[in-house]
Amino acid sequence: MTGGSMRRIFLGFLLGLALPAAPAFARKVTVEEVSLEQVQALMTAGKASSVALTRAYLDRIAAMDRKGPGLRSVIAVNPQALAQAKALDDERRAGRIRGPLHGVPVLIKDNIETADAMATTAGSLALKDNITRRDAPVVARLRAAGAVILGKTNLSEWANIRSSHAMSGWSAVGGLVRNPYAIDRTACGSSSGSGAAVAASFAAAAVGTETDGSVVCPSSINGLVGLKPSIGLVSRTHVVPISHSQDTPGPMARSVRDVAILFSAMVGADPADPATAGAVLRDYAAGLSVSALSGVRVAVLRPEGMSADLVARYDAALAVLKTAGAVLVEVKAPKLDGIGDAEFMVLKTELKTDLDAYLATTPPAVTARTLDQLIAFNRAHAADEMPFFAQEIFEEAAKTRGLGDPAYKAARTKSLRQASEAIDGMLRSAGAALLVEPTYAGAWLSDPVYGDQYNGPSSSELPAIAGYPNLTVPMGLVKGLPVGLSFIATKNGEAAVLGAGYAYEQRAQARRAPRYLAQADVGAGLEGR
Repeated sequence: MTGGSMRRIFLGFLLGLALPAAPAFARKVTVEEVSLEQVQALMTAGKASSVALTRAYLDRIAAMDRKGPGLRSVIAVNPQALAQAKALDDERRAGRIRGPLHGVPVLIKDNIETADAMATTAGSLALKDNITRRDAPVVARLRAAGAVILGKTNLSEWANIRSSHAMSGWSAVGGLVRNPYAIDRTACGSSSGSGAAVAASFAAAAVGTETDGSVVCPSSINGLVGLKPSIGLVSRTHVVPISHSQDTPGPMARSVRDVAILFSAMVGADPADPATAGAVLRDYAAGLSVSALSGVRVAVLRPEGMSADLVARYDAALAVLKTAGAVLVEVKAPKLDGIGDAEFMVLKTELKTDLDAYLATTPPAVTARTLDQLIAFNRAHAADEMPFFAQEIFEEAAKTRGLGDPAYKAARTKSLRQASEAIDGMLRSAGAALLVEPTYAGAWLSDPVYGDQYNGPSSSELPAIAGYPNLTVPMGLVKGLPVGLSFIATKNGEAAVLGAGYAYEQRAQARRAPRYLAQADVGAGLEGR
């Protein structure tokens, strides 16, 4: 079977959507720019059912993901989504409401397993038959909270760890995810599909995953709120791995409150993931307040590489923080020689061990059961798997020496120490509880010839390595492209970053809906005089 044929099988859900005919009222439900909170309010008021909302999202995906702007953000819709929605409507009629997610359709990144009749592919044709029929614990928690599993989102293949020349947002299964703000621009990071899909209102919220940047970058670049949680709060079991030191699922939505609601349902201990042993359940949305920044000292980092337009947008965001009562203290980032190389050593070593362990648990239909076999699969299917970039990171990872390697242990010790001491040191020098900086600059062009081309600021590395929380909140547009403001705290500081992000968001009101333009709206001048 050719790769094209295999892709057509996966996308059949989207092309056909062989669903029962919708009643008239269901077709009138509007979901564009409707928040998770508003979705729940519609159902509570009896103005919409979960079935009607689920159908409205499925119709929007069918009209826009492969047609219309062609975002390619969804790999598969769940053939059981409507049945799940009906069961939850029945529960509602019987007086059982599970909570704020009851009946709300949610999208799941396609490196996270669900028990539904969908493969978990990580974007690779090698996992086209990876139908495990098991829920990752994070999905089980969402399902128990009443969420409808709407479908799986596209991603950078293997979560962007296959090649240093990769094009973010591309996978052999799903093709290239497009940015709803400018179709020729990247949707960024491995959670590109989750970012583009939520921005396009294919769901009110989605789950992404991050190792370094893959929640906060697509959230920032697609005009969303996204939270990369502290390591140890959300289970990684049955999530296609890169690194047990840095991997974590994270919530993505269009508002801080929606992210807090989704996150509250995701947190929990998992015996199969020892890092989560201390995870404490709490309602992160309950304490959100517009006064959360009053009198709070905030460390302000001004990274190098910012354009004048980004500086202006950042300064405007800082002014909002001051209006909210924050006390701003400028800090400088310490020099961190070799942290990137040390992190890369950790990621490559853990990729081999963690991915081999995951593949060993997949169904017999998955024939590539080690990293070495994946490398061989990609070579055998190079036309489909490697038309734009190769697999040099895979090949380097295959040569690593395991978790007992002294060089690996030293790299993890070094990178963890440098990252945690850098954040803690900046906070300590400012007497601050929070650190802010721009998350990323605006989206770069998707380039299948040269791969990702970006040299601007990024907030992701230090909190990713340290295992600290990083929340990005929209701070407006630069040349028509969204940019985000990162709120960073020490480990398990989610309540602090969500509170601060909410107080900023409510005053700034900086998010703008996408317009699905062919190119960024940069204003006059391209045609000259």
